[in-house]
Amino acid sequence: MGKKILSILVLMLCVGLIMVGCPKKTVVKEEPSIKKEEALAKPEAEGTKEMKPEGGRELEKSLVAKKEPGIEGEVFESKLLKDIHFDFDKYNIRPGDADILNENATLLKKYPKVRVQIEGHCDERGTVEYNLALGERRANATKKYLVSLGVSVDRISTISYGKERPLDPGHNEEAWAKNRRAHTIILSK
Repeated sequence: MGKKILSILVLMLCVGLIMVGCPKKTVVKEEPSIKKEEALAKPEAEGTKEMKPEGGRELEKSLVAKKEPGIEGEVFESKLLKDIHFDFDKYNIRPGDADILNENATLLKKYPKVRVQIEGHCDERGTVEYNLALGERRANATKKYLVSLGVSVDRISTISYGKERPLDPGHNEEAWAKNRRAHTIILSK
């Protein structure tokens, strides 16, 4: 008889645990007054608020959403932020490219809340590992130069894509020269 009572107690305990351990599902209903389109458009509008200095909208007008999301969410391209290029196997900023970075820095200082990410790219020659390291040095050299011009360091992040995202898929010097670059994108919040 003791085993029978013990079995009933264990069964009751299991049923009790199952009842207590399974909370009810909470259902959240969307208010009919808010349209989905408005809700989706809201974050984008909020993200571009920081890109408007007083009296100017040139950067905001130049923004185009990048096809692939970045590591920090949605990113934007702007034709106002120009790429710089590098010599083969180098990461130093050339004089002509320094002029381009001066223009980029002027624009970034005009929009002090905009955050950017500098992508380091390489041509197809060399190993994946080598090109990732070289792309990182190129992105960091570009960041360092922009910081030396007065752009806040906490507004700039870097990433290296090495040879994985060529601008020109060709296999010649002309294509390789286009692919050895630092590309700047704008990060949404």
